[in-house]
Amino acid sequence: MPRSRALRNRFVDAPGSLGERLRIARWERFRRCFPGIENMRVVDLGGTAEMWLRAPVRAKHVHLINLEEHPAELPDWITAEVGDVTDPVVAAELSGHNGGYDLVFSNSTIEHVGGHSQRRRFVDAVGSLAPLHWIQTPYRYFPVEPHFVAPGFQFLPLAARARLVRHWPLVHSRPDSPESAMNAVINIELLTRTEMRYLFPDSVLLSERVLGVTKSLTAVRTEPAC
Repeated sequence: MPRSRALRNRFVDAPGSLGERLRIARWERFRRCFPGIENMRVVDLGGTAEMWLRAPVRAKHVHLINLEEHPAELPDWITAEVGDVTDPVVAAELSGHNGGYDLVFSNSTIEHVGGHSQRRRFVDAVGSLAPLHWIQTPYRYFPVEPHFVAPGFQFLPLAARARLVRHWPLVHSRPDSPESAMNAVINIELLTRTEMRYLFPDSVLLSERVLGVTKSLTAVRTEPAC
């Protein structure tokens, strides 16, 4: 394994890493908010089967919607399709899917959908798909940008980010051209607390903290509020 990938694993990806411990804590909080998750039908916007298979919780059924292809073989409690939920046609089709869903789940996706108008469509889809939701996103003002594990990366000019990402040792997949580097950074727009409150005015906004500093925000709608 390349040294840079081993270093990233140590902090983010590997079992026992800081990232893994935070993910486990997040799942525990999720379970407290939705203690009946085992009986819920969940639509996951932007998620993967791998994440749910590794999760310490299990829903009655999970339907994955992602722009990426899904594994050909999935357990019977997971279904998946390739689609863009910000497309009103796709969102309308999902709204009538098999009697509907109990919960919309989304982890680190809303910051990737592309601009304010697309985020509004994403939020509209969340509201139309289920009465409850858990929408998590990294916090813009956390000192370390989470996708690239780079301090202050999100505050650099776009051109500087595109240059840096081709050489920064902790990226997940190193871009091989200026074009792919720009594509890697231009489609990530981290959100602030104000933006999340604006987008989800009727939700509870939870903060996930590391050493007292907010690392991510989650808009939650539960019955009752958690």
